[in-house]
Amino acid sequence: MAAPSTASIPSKHKAWVYSEYGNPIDVLKLDSNVTLPEVKEDQVLVKVVAASLNPVNSKRMLGYFKETDSPLPIVAGYDVAGVVVKVGSQVKKFKEGDEVHGDLNEKALDHPKSYGTLAEYTAVEERLLALKPKNLSFVEAASLPLAIETAYEGLERTEFSAGKSILVLGGAGGVGTHIIQLAKHVFGASKIAATSSTGKLELLKSLGADLAIDYTKENFEDLPEKLDVVYDAVAGTASKGSILEKLEPYLESGKVKPVINPKSPFPFSKTVEAFSYLNTNRATGKVVVYPIP
Repeated sequence: MAAPSTASIPSKHKAWVYSEYGNPIDVLKLDSNVTLPEVKEDQVLVKVVAASLNPVNSKRMLGYFKETDSPLPIVAGYDVAGVVVKVGSQVKKFKEGDEVHGDLNEKALDHPKSYGTLAEYTAVEERLLALKPKNLSFVEAASLPLAIETAYEGLERTEFSAGKSILVLGGAGGVGTHIIQLAKHVFGASKIAATSSTGKLELLKSLGADLAIDYTKENFEDLPEKLDVVYDAVAGTASKGSILEKLEPYLESGKVKPVINPKSPFPFSKTVEAFSYLNTNRATGKVVVYPIP
């Protein structure tokens, strides 16, 4: 899609903002008169096309880590896909018109930005972004960053390598769906077991799980064999554009695929409903907001 010319970038725009902690239904408000973020020398201004929701967004809104949070009011959202419309003076990697994606918070819980992605525009450091894989839609690209970076970093931290086996707890969620795929296609797992509820077992198998365990009927501790690594798929690691760049060949070849929740995308006007659905903890894959005006 064509990027707006710098001259057409407005000074005010629409964003979903909360000024106090609480349930998204109560505290998240659409503000049509938000001042655009200032673009620092190492940042680009992105015209947001799609943004995805993560459990950490809801926990933050509820005030679970207010001791390390940035000051209110906060524009919600971490993950973004969109078009670069302005570049800071030190930016080397991107130019106006580039289609990009990323998670704009370097650390999920430690002073995340007050300016998020559920807005028409957002400012992001170039090191946190990567070019959008050409074969992916903006919805698919927005679904990836925090979840796939968390999955990749977690596997690296456990020193996972070719020939090892893994059990993924919560295999159908945003992070779990990527752990299964990365363990198989990027790290070369010898065997992958994963847990989910009854209706999601086929999804686990389609992503590459050798053994899909229904946690409502059987206990993974009773598995006859022990696996090398147990991965509890819960988010909270660091964001790096370099991980997205490293995984681009797997995404462009289709070996690793985004998993979008069937109810997605939610239009921008229904962002509160998207959070309510995410907070049921029943969502398979990623909940995405699109289009963003």
